[in-house]
Amino acid sequence: MKTKAIISIKSSQGQSDEEPISIVTPGTFYERNNTFYAVYEETEISGMKGTTTTIKIRPSEFLLLRTGTTNARMHFRKNDKNASMYDTPYGTLQLEIETTELNINVNEEGGNIYVNYDMTVSGQKVMPTFLEIDIKIVE
Repeated sequence: MKTKAIISIKSSQGQSDEEPISIVTPGTFYERNNTFYAVYEETEISGMKGTTTTIKIRPSEFLLLRTGTTNARMHFRKNDKNASMYDTPYGTLQLEIETTELNINVNEEGGNIYVNYDMTVSGQKVMPTFLEIDIKIVE
């Protein structure tokens, strides 16, 4: 059964002392076939209005899927390296992601994901990136 949730996302790139980017948005959360799903609509703030983001969560990996005005499939598994295409209204970028740290603590009551990864965009310099996702059920 799908339940309402508040999904908080915090992310930063590089070694800067700048504050991470944080977004808090309503969405849905559910379990199907031993996999948890968190789904939300992107807004103008993220620059991806018209895009639905689905986070598909398993015990040792997760996928971040975007469909709409922006299309992407980003796969995170500790010590794993993968490539994907990131389609935006402004063009397509090739992403290479190497997950260096991954902590998934999600159950039927929500939870959180913490990931550190190195991202290369279209062969450019590697950008160390961290992403933290928090899912809270709304009753």
